[in-house]
Amino acid sequence: MPLPSDRRQVGSTSLRLPRFGLGTAHLGGMFGRVSEPDSQATLQAAWDGGVRYYDTAPWYGRGLSEHRLGAFLCNRPRDELVVTTKLGRVLHRPKDPAAFDRAPWGGGLNFDVEFNYSYDGFMRAYEQCLQRLALDTVDALLVHDLDAESHGERFAGHAKDLESGIKALEELKRAGDIKAIGMGINLASSLDNVATLVDLDFVLVAMPYTLIDQAVLHTGLARCVKRGISVIIGAPFASGILATGAGPGARYFYRPAPDDVQAKVGKIEEVCRRHGVRLPSAALQFPLAHPAVVAVIPGAARAGEVQANIESFLASAPADFWSELKTLGLIDPEAPTPA
Repeated sequence: MPLPSDRRQVGSTSLRLPRFGLGTAHLGGMFGRVSEPDSQATLQAAWDGGVRYYDTAPWYGRGLSEHRLGAFLCNRPRDELVVTTKLGRVLHRPKDPAAFDRAPWGGGLNFDVEFNYSYDGFMRAYEQCLQRLALDTVDALLVHDLDAESHGERFAGHAKDLESGIKALEELKRAGDIKAIGMGINLASSLDNVATLVDLDFVLVAMPYTLIDQAVLHTGLARCVKRGISVIIGAPFASGILATGAGPGARYFYRPAPDDVQAKVGKIEEVCRRHGVRLPSAALQFPLAHPAVVAVIPGAARAGEVQANIESFLASAPADFWSELKTLGLIDPEAPTPA
């Protein structure tokens, strides 16, 4: 069964997104090296499965993800595609390439990163992105990883630079170079605070709203609904555990899953078994029921992972499955659930 072709409007913009897309951080080597044949097979499986929305960033593999995605898409029909990437990092040749550490990327490129949220920084990063992607336009740009926890004492300076950086994005939008302005969010606190610094059309949230955690339901997401800001769920598997299930090696928030998360996911899995629902299906379908959410974009590093994700997305779960999750306190009782 092919992916549905319907699209959801982003905010009040002309951008319309398919409900299912592909996040490409893994193609930069998020948890380990991904070979070129595996990367191309992954992208081919996504295309063959009907995926037409692709999200990337300069940070993913220090440019490698954009290069790989661009090489695959550059000869595809541009009017069929939606491509989004992110600003906030400018890439440079390292001072000592021979000794440069590419961590945390397995097999990333030899480029050092400069955080820059200013007008000039955004414009330079935008030009770099287009060149790596081999495209003359992208559909939307996002402010990437601007949160106090990551930047520490430098956060105030970056936030001040954003006053000019957002002018660059607004200028590009007025000129028709992009259709929408977004922000990538990892933390619930950033959804509540940082995302209010500028006028946005959408936010891409990596962790705050998943089958495990709905803490932002009545705060950040409610604010998005009120302000007409659309939401894209960037890590519907919570960086791993909602795809693999609980157990040794399960990951949550990009690190080994703690005991309390393992226990909660184990209980969700028990409900899944009682109703004949696969955990990845529930994880992909749940966030799309929220009125602010327009798309989910799980990542993949192998062709089989893409195919499995598409199958999970297309599967259905009975209404009493969601009801039991609420009755047991495993999801917020007021969280919207799929029909």
